[in-house]
This record gives sequence, C-alpha cells and structure tokens, in this order.
Amino acid sequence: MVQISRLKEQSFLVYGLSSTGQSVVKFFKKNNFKNFKVWDDNQKKVFTKYRSKNIKKTLKQVKYIVLSPGISLIRNKVLRQFKKKIITDIDLFFLTRNKFKSIVVTGTNGKSTTCKLLAHFFKKNKIKCSLGGNIGTPILSLKNSKKNFIIIEVSSFQLSHSRFIRPDYAFFLNLTNDHLDWHGSRKNYLNAKLKIFQYQKRDDYAFVNSKFKKFFIEKKFSSKLIIPKLKEYKKIKNKIKNDYLKSKINDENMCFVYTFARQLKIKENSFINSMQTFKGLPHRFEFFLKKRNVNFINDSKATSFTSSQLALSGLKNIYWILGGLPKKGDQLKLSKIKKNIIKCYLIGNHINFFKKQIKGKIPFSITKNLKNSLIQICKDISHGYHDNKSILLSPAAASFDQFNNFEERGNEFKKLSKKYANRII
Repeated sequence: MVQISRLKEQSFLVYGLSSTGQSVVKFFKKNNFKNFKVWDDNQKKVFTKYRSKNIKKTLKQVKYIVLSPGISLIRNKVLRQFKKKIITDIDLFFLTRNKFKSIVVTGTNGKSTTCKLLAHFFKKNKIKCSLGGNIGTPILSLKNSKKNFIIIEVSSFQLSHSRFIRPDYAFFLNLTNDHLDWHGSRKNYLNAKLKIFQYQKRDDYAFVNSKFKKFFIEKKFSSKLIIPKLKEYKKIKNKIKNDYLKSKINDENMCFVYTFARQLKIKENSFINSMQTFKGLPHRFEFFLKKRNVNFINDSKATSFTSSQLALSGLKNIYWILGGLPKKGDQLKLSKIKKNIIKCYLIGNHINFFKKQIKGKIPFSITKNLKNSLIQICKDISHGYHDNKSILLSPAAASFDQFNNFEERGNEFKKLSKKYANRII
C-alpha cells in the first residue's frame, strides 16, 4: 500500500469521463489531490475546471494517465505512445487499500453473477463485504469502512492496463472469443485476463479454470493455485432447493463460489442454506413470466454465441430470438443443441450474418425486431403441440444496432412479452 500523501506528489491525467473516470476525479477531490487534469473527447462540459487546455502537452507532462475502461489503444494512436504511463481506477484502489481482503473476479462470461453469488453467500453467513468495479459501482466510490471483504468485478479492459492490482483471491472463470476488436487478438485478450495473477504474492490465492492451468504454470505466477472441480460441486447441487440454480448455466459460477467457501472452511450445510434464497440478475437467463405452459426467458446479456449456448443446452422446445451486432470471429455451433430449438426468429441489422449460419439447420423466420418476433412466436406456439415451451431472448450478439445496451433490449423484451402473452391460445 502506498500512502495517499505520496501519491499526491504525482501528476495525473484522468482520460475518459464515464462513470469510472468521474469516480476518479471525485476520489482526487475528496483526498485533496491538486495536480491532476481531465480529458474526454466527447464530454466537454464535465469538470471543466480541471480540463486540459492542451492534451498533447498534458500527456507528455503527467506521471500517470488514469484511463477509463473501454478506451482502446488500437484505435487511439496518440495514447499508444504513452502506454507506460497508463494505470486504472483499480490500481488507485489497490495503491491506497485499507485492511480488508479482496476478491477479484474476471472471465468472459459469468463475472457479475459470480460476484453476486459471493456477496449473497457472505451476507447469509454474516460476513461484511462490499461489491463494486465493473458490475456497477466504480471501485473508488465504495465505502470500505469495517468490511471483511471487497468483491471486485474487473473487465479485460481494466486488467489490460493495470499495474498494481494484487487480489488476495483472484478468480479466472473462463475465456471465449470476445472484445477481439479491442485487444487485437485472442492472445492479447488471454494475457489481459492473466494479469489478474501477475502481482499476487505467495500468500495469495488463484482460482483458475482447469482449461487455463497450463498458462498459469507457464507464467510462473507466485500465488497458490486452486482448480475448482465441477464434480465436487455437483455432489451437493441437488441439495440446493433453488430453481434458478438447477440449470447448467450457473454450474461454473457456483463451482468457483463453492470452492472458495471450502477454502474459508465454511460448513457445507451453511453454504447450501445460504444459496437457497439467491435470485439471479436481470437479463441473465431471467425467468420473468409464465403463460399457460410457456416460459418467457430474458437472456439479453448473452452477447456472443458461447454465452447463448448454455441457455440453449439447458432448455427444450425453444422459440429462440437471435440477432444484433455480431462479435468478431463468432460462430454458431448448433450440432449438439439444434434438437432443443423449435424455431429461430432473426432480428437486428445483421440478419444475413446469422441467416448464413442457421440456414438448413433449424427453421427460422426473419422478424427484424422484438415486437414482430413476439407476435409471430405467439402465432406459432398456438399452432404447436409441444409441452413446456420456452420463448428465449438470447441474442448471441451485442445490442448496439437497435438499442443503447443489453439492459434496454432486455427491458423492451419483457415489456412486449407481457403485452402479447395473452395471444397464446
């Protein structure tokens, strides 16, 4: 830990004024940092008092550039020249941390749910904790007094530029092709994720998906390696009376949390009881409506096919809404799950991309948007004969071609579902 008084002697540029960048400025102001400037290419009316008047000059002069997540050096040639100066809000947090244990979670899929599972587990076992980072509350905005644990969700964007992150417990859940346009390659993406272990010491713990054990060993990281084993979690899975956790979609997340609980020597019954009342996050395999024998499921957060695959493999008789802005290099591998799909409904501005991958494999209609999809699905279901049907929005694509974000897409789906569900005969 570096004393704040020593950090105050350094000069900073806060580059990017999203919620994260703004939290950094507020942190500096709260702690009386005097030598900092701000910059955002778009937000020119935020913190104008601190705005750099000459960004190129400021970039050269400052000691550190606190970069907001999402700003890619591949796209910003000017920033690329100052890569060695870049740090993140996560770094500032660890440089000034208090006496608590940190759990940092990363992975392509399941980060937010795993963090929420951890927070729920702590609460039920009367262990004080805070939750923040990429999941919602910027880490520097957390109130950390009298907490035993801080749970932090980190993205590959944050990890890519972090230089001082040192978790007591680091979770690396999984890795699939995502954000390759930001990182440039899968290798760069993997290396960004692996940075979660880079600054750990011998008394820290690394929870690693078994598929990435070899990379951990090759990098010769110092922390204690723990491989969560799915078969161990499955021994107790059926004892947890929670419909949301019955599906396979949460097995990996639960496996990590269960392994962590055992590491803390929490009794098995205490773990099982604490998970009985867990409720899933919105837009992540969210069962929100049932009409007759039809389940409506909002999985809008599934922005790649790998994300959608678990939902598709865990259901039967699916009316699947698919489409949006596809991820670079994504492919729809349907051979093992097409039997679960009755019909697919294509939406968004990239219909041809998805049509080429499903044509001849599963029946489909081109519906273009959510409203048309639900109207058509209700007609198709009324003429069908299957029991226990599911209407699933799991787009396997980003939302930005038709919506501002996956939350807006999911909320629109839920609103329209409630409107048209009565059409099911």
